[in-house]
Amino acid sequence: MKKEFLWSQRLGFSNQQALTIQKLGMERFLQQSFQASFNTSAPALLSDSPKSLEDLKKIRQTRKEDSEVGKELLKKEIQTSNELKAWWIDEMKTTEFPLREKMTLFWENHFVTAYQKVKVNYWIFQKNQLLRENAFGNFKTLTKKVMQTNAMVRYLDNVDNKKGKLNENLSRELLELFTLGIGNYSETDIKNGAKGLAGLGIGETTAMYRRFLEDNEPIEYLGKKGVLKLDEMVDAIFDHPKIPYLLTQKMLKWFLYDEPKQELVTYYGDYFRKVNFEIKPLLVKIFSEEYAKNDTGGSKIKNPLEYILLLTNELHTQRPQSSTIAFFLKQQGMDLFNPPNVKGWDGGKSWLTSQIYLQRNNVADLLCSGKSIPRPKQERENTLDKKQSLSISLEWNNTGTNKEIIKELTDRLLFTTDASLQQDLEKLLKYDFDPQSTGANNAVLRLFNAIIKSPEFQLI
Repeated sequence: MKKEFLWSQRLGFSNQQALTIQKLGMERFLQQSFQASFNTSAPALLSDSPKSLEDLKKIRQTRKEDSEVGKELLKKEIQTSNELKAWWIDEMKTTEFPLREKMTLFWENHFVTAYQKVKVNYWIFQKNQLLRENAFGNFKTLTKKVMQTNAMVRYLDNVDNKKGKLNENLSRELLELFTLGIGNYSETDIKNGAKGLAGLGIGETTAMYRRFLEDNEPIEYLGKKGVLKLDEMVDAIFDHPKIPYLLTQKMLKWFLYDEPKQELVTYYGDYFRKVNFEIKPLLVKIFSEEYAKNDTGGSKIKNPLEYILLLTNELHTQRPQSSTIAFFLKQQGMDLFNPPNVKGWDGGKSWLTSQIYLQRNNVADLLCSGKSIPRPKQERENTLDKKQSLSISLEWNNTGTNKEIIKELTDRLLFTTDASLQQDLEKLLKYDFDPQSTGANNAVLRLFNAIIKSPEFQLI
C-alpha cells in the first residue's frame, strides 16, 4: 500500500492528488489546500429560485390562487434541488485541491439541515456556501454563523420558538449534536437555551430576532447568568471543559478511523482547545502526525462518494453525469442535502449493508463493461439512447508482467493481498499474460473489476 494513494483518497475523493502529496509532502500539501481558490458565486440554476421573504410570499399567494401553478412551482424547485446536488458533485470532481469540499461535506454532516424540510433551495445553498467559506476557520465562529442561517432555524423549528410557547429543538441539538454531546448539559440548560433562542427566526439574508417574540427574562445557562442570546450562549458553551472532544471524535471518524481510540480523541481535543478552536492547525496536526504512522490503512469504510468518484476517476469516464452520481448516492443512503435525520449519516458499517454492497458490485460490473449506471427517471425519459455506453480507459503498465501489473493496481487501490488473494489474482491474470495482445486491456479490466468488488476494496 502506497501512502500517497491512501492520503489522496482520505483528503479527497480519488487518487488524483497522490503525486502532489508525494512531491510536496503533507504539510505543504495542506497549506496549498487551504490557500486554493474556490467558487464563490451562486450557480445559475438558482437564478429563478425564491431568495427573499418577498419572493416566498408571492409563491404562497400564487399557490392559494392557482393550485396547478403552485404544483408546477413545487415540481420546479424539486428539480432545482436535484440540479444543486449535481452542481456540488461537479465542484468536488473538478477542484484542484478537494480538501475544502470534503470539509464542507463534513460540516454538512455535522450542522445538519435538509431540503425536504427547509424547502428553499437558496437557503440550502447559502448555508452550504457558508460552510465552504469557513471550512478551515474557527469552530466557535462557525457555530454562531450557522445557527443564524435561515436553513437552520427553519429545519430545527426555531421559527415556532417564541415567548410563552417554547420549542426546544434548536436548543437541544446545539448542545447534543453540534457542540458538547450527551451527558455534558442538563435539561434545565435545554429549557433556558430555548428561552435565549426564542424569537430567532427567518430574515432576509440571515436569521434574526423578532422583538415581539423574544424572551428577555434572565436565565442560567451552563453556569452563566443574565439575559443571554445566541452569541452569549455559544460563548458559554465554548467555556465548557468538554467542548473540544465531540468535534475531534467526529473529525477522526470522518477522515481516518471508524472507531477512533479515546486517547486520540482526547489528545487532539486538548490541542484543539489550545489553539482556540482554529481548524487549520488542528488539521495540520492530525494529518501530519497520522501520516507519519505506517499502519493506519484499512481503518475506515469508504462512503459512497469516495467509492464512486474513485471508480470514475480510475476509469477516466466522461460520464456518468453528476446527476446520475447524485442518484446513485441517494440509493446508497447518502442523499446530498437530505441526510436521514438531524444526526446525519452514521458512516462506518452503515455504508456496507448487504444491499449497499450488492449495489456497489452491480455498478462495478456496469462501469468495467463500459455501461452507464442506473439514472434518474427524468434523465432516462429525456435521452433517446436508453442504454448509454461509456468510454472507459484504465491506466496500467502495458510492458509489465502479470505480477507487476497486479502490484501496480493493488498499490493504487489500497488493496493488501495475502498469499491466498495473490494466488486468486494470478489466476485472473496468468503468468504467461501478454500485455501487447489484442485482449490484454479486457483481461486487466477483469482483474480491476475483481479487486473493486472485494470486501477489502471497501476500506480506506
